[in-house]
Amino acid sequence: MQHFLHLNKPRYRIELGHKDGMASLGCSMSVLTFFFFVFVGLMSSSSEASVKKYQFDIQVANVSRLCHSKPIVTVNGRFPGPTIYVNEGDRVLINVTNHAQYNMSIHWHGLKQYRNGWADGPAYITQCPIQSGRSYTYDFNVTGQRGTLWWHAHILWLRATVYGAIVIMPTPGTPFPFPQPDREFEILLGEWWNNDVEEIENQGNQMGLPPNMSDAHTINGKPGPLFPCSEKHTFAMEVEQGKTYLLRIINAALNDELFFAIAGHTLTVVEVDAVYTKPFTTQAILIAPGQTTNVLVQANQVAGRYFMATKAFMDAPIPVDNKTATAILQYKGIPNTVIPILPQLPASNDTSFALSYNKKLRSLNSAQYPANVPLKVDRNLFYTIGLGQNSCPTCVNGTRILASLNNVSFVMPQTALLQAHYFNIKGVFRTDFPDHPPTPFNYTGAPLTANLATLTGTRVSKIAFNSTVELVLQDTNLLSVESHPFHLHGYNFFVVGTGVGNFNPAKDPAMYNLVDPIERNTVGVPTGGWTAIRFRADNPGVWFMHCHLELHTGWGLKTAFVVENGPGQDQSVRPPPKDLPTC
Repeated sequence: MQHFLHLNKPRYRIELGHKDGMASLGCSMSVLTFFFFVFVGLMSSSSEASVKKYQFDIQVANVSRLCHSKPIVTVNGRFPGPTIYVNEGDRVLINVTNHAQYNMSIHWHGLKQYRNGWADGPAYITQCPIQSGRSYTYDFNVTGQRGTLWWHAHILWLRATVYGAIVIMPTPGTPFPFPQPDREFEILLGEWWNNDVEEIENQGNQMGLPPNMSDAHTINGKPGPLFPCSEKHTFAMEVEQGKTYLLRIINAALNDELFFAIAGHTLTVVEVDAVYTKPFTTQAILIAPGQTTNVLVQANQVAGRYFMATKAFMDAPIPVDNKTATAILQYKGIPNTVIPILPQLPASNDTSFALSYNKKLRSLNSAQYPANVPLKVDRNLFYTIGLGQNSCPTCVNGTRILASLNNVSFVMPQTALLQAHYFNIKGVFRTDFPDHPPTPFNYTGAPLTANLATLTGTRVSKIAFNSTVELVLQDTNLLSVESHPFHLHGYNFFVVGTGVGNFNPAKDPAMYNLVDPIERNTVGVPTGGWTAIRFRADNPGVWFMHCHLELHTGWGLKTAFVVENGPGQDQSVRPPPKDLPTC
């Protein structure tokens, strides 16, 4: 029997006011990470990768926020959940035991899982969920990746509370390609609902309408003192004058792209989605659900207390939770009585900031960290993103809102796609997902409100092993334009182009950046615009691709790529583990 590390060891913490009453739900921060890795180094020789073992107990715990107390699903009783610390090259074993009433699966967002989709985590895509009372061990290697990623539940809306950070340190002896920070912190941005999230989701599904939006945003699970009953629910980060800090920022919100800024302090972006960037300075960042951003912050201002703040970005006529969550950057020796200064965040609908910020993101493209952009394309895909309405006699308006790619709204199977693919089980999915929309139209013209019926089905695209793929994602004005963050499992991709309006295949490719485009795993498609990505399909298996707005994923804004096996011995999907859950 393997012995797994329970992640409930004490961590350094600074409390603002008195404790939650749940010690393990207090403000935690990953300070003195250096000493952690010294300890890890004592356990294994630096010349060989070590095995990291963790135990995740899925359990319900009572948590109080905004004057409301409710039971939530957690990992090890903590919200947010524990951070996974590994070195590049490590093997990781995470045993997940489900003590909750819901089925569970966990996705290790951004880890490539080469030939190992069994450890990827999305329910009914690469595995059947872990049923109540059962366990499953996610067993994977961290190869050729370093930086900040994250993990989250990948079933229903349970990732509202089941999420945490993954910190991958470079192989021992390899420095960061930017100034070495004195300390580092994880900053997880999220959303909070006063009511039970699964009830809210079910209510929306029954009505065929969007469910209620969140009641607050959070920073490390805490909304901050601008909300009622929240003085004690505020994350605080102590800094020392003259020192440099690395913030590992993760957007774990379900449905909101977010701005983030620190009053009086400039942020230097050095990494996104565990890929180093050309450093640039900014007063605020924009981060979509699923994305991570590492920034350097220098404690070079007048000693005091400064608010960190986050609020939603939405430049379409769609209601959104527009409340600002705050945390505190506090210089050492400054008393808690000093009132913090608020940062000036961009306006909620500041499209120009969003476009210019994303344009600044460039891969480092150094000799050590090259940008290997595919220059020749074997397969061209063009996917339109749309909202639709299908008949639903029991719904409020007699229709149900759906979302689609190329007019296909994805239906989740009852057998996991990867199992059906590996064992050649017929009737689970079809490989006829269209490469292009069935009917071209003026995608971003006047809002289209007629003929909104959409096809439904479990339809995927088959991709030849090692072929190069270009995918253009085109937003449309079916019901409404909107920004959509798309995540591809099993891969990073290069964002070679983006624009507003309709993609022009005759002119726009000439403007692509094929030298140092940003490489990432989740990209925002701009409101009423398009984004072009490229990747090499060298990871065999079944890989989910979906909008990372949980609302849209549930409406069917998703599909999958079946990447065929290659000819080599190490180019085919590995056999499934013996403890793989069954449906």
